[in-house]
Amino acid sequence: MYRAPRGTADILPEEQPYWRYIEREMVNVCQLYGYERIDVPVFEDIQLFTRSVGEETDIVKKEMYTFEDRGGNIITLRPEGTAPVCRAYLEHGLHNLPQPVKLYYIAAIFRYERPQAGRYRQHYQFGCEAIGDDDPALDAEVIDMAWKFFMSFGLRGLSLNLNSIGCKQCRPQYLTALKDYYADRIQELCSDCKMRLKRNPLRLLDCKKLLCQQIANSAPRSVDHLCPQCNEHFDRLKRYLDLLALPCVIDHCLVRGLDYYTRTVFEIQPEEAGAQSTLGGGGRYDDLIEELGGKPTPAIGFATGIERIIVNLKKQGVAVPALPRPQVFIAYVGDEAKDEATKLSSTLRRNGIGVIEALGSKSLKAQLRQANTLSAHHAVIIGEQEVKTGTVILRDMTTAQQKTIPLNQLPGLLR
Repeated sequence: MYRAPRGTADILPEEQPYWRYIEREMVNVCQLYGYERIDVPVFEDIQLFTRSVGEETDIVKKEMYTFEDRGGNIITLRPEGTAPVCRAYLEHGLHNLPQPVKLYYIAAIFRYERPQAGRYRQHYQFGCEAIGDDDPALDAEVIDMAWKFFMSFGLRGLSLNLNSIGCKQCRPQYLTALKDYYADRIQELCSDCKMRLKRNPLRLLDCKKLLCQQIANSAPRSVDHLCPQCNEHFDRLKRYLDLLALPCVIDHCLVRGLDYYTRTVFEIQPEEAGAQSTLGGGGRYDDLIEELGGKPTPAIGFATGIERIIVNLKKQGVAVPALPRPQVFIAYVGDEAKDEATKLSSTLRRNGIGVIEALGSKSLKAQLRQANTLSAHHAVIIGEQEVKTGTVILRDMTTAQQKTIPLNQLPGLLR
């Protein structure tokens, strides 16, 4: 028997109400803040991600799905959404539009990771990018947008974690302090962190191993090494968040997992702890557009995994609206009645009324049992007598009351 590949999942009809509910909230919040949808290809040139995400990140080193196509090009399935959006921003000259350009996407993301609850090798991400402005008020707006999005579901016990990791002017000094701090603790580090100390010291703060976390808690803080410009940016951001009544926790170990981040980084987390508990997060990436060949262009964004949201909705018992479905079931007895049922189904659908028509040669009792199973509000029953008299029996499936009505009155009554 064939099965879905490990780390992927079929989204069955019973799960679809969660997905459609979340997508509706995505569209609503994006309209409130002036974001427009963009869709980018599922695969890109590998260099887009090695240059933007960082060659020493776990994503590039361990998690990307990369292959050579028939034209000899090295192609990678999209492991994150920001770099492709920035590539599209450059390729299509979106810098000529009024800035910032505000874009959102809903996209499949591919990472070869150990599958866990809410994390799959193919998962779906909602992301927003605001490109072209460095005002900390924009940072506050993006964070406010992310917070309102999660609050719209009625999720409880969420916290907003915030940090600033500086820019290319002040970060080298901080990295030197970080290396000096870890130099005497090398033997206590996990094998991954020993490599990070040489190649990407900032990621030392992001390790999920307990002993490494304990060491990181006493490490030098990035906010103590900010240049005057970054320090002012962070102070103004905190002031704007106060004005928006968004309580945040300054998390000195928060760095995010991608190399392109600068200055502001943030995450929104539920009460439960753990490596996979984060609902969503993001930050500034003021150097990324330039790194991809454009002019220096500040930007900020955030992203969240849809599966992770669904896990939290279920965990907190949040009910989601059911999807619309046909409320009328048409049952029949006899071949002539079946012909009438087929014509009537088409007539009702042309009038905008959803219909499920019985099929096969089941008994009337079995057909009505099927109507109950499908939660139909009404059953329309056609038999030999109804065919002769041009009538139908309209049955209320909730009360079991029924009445005979002229066939031509049925569409109006059902509407």
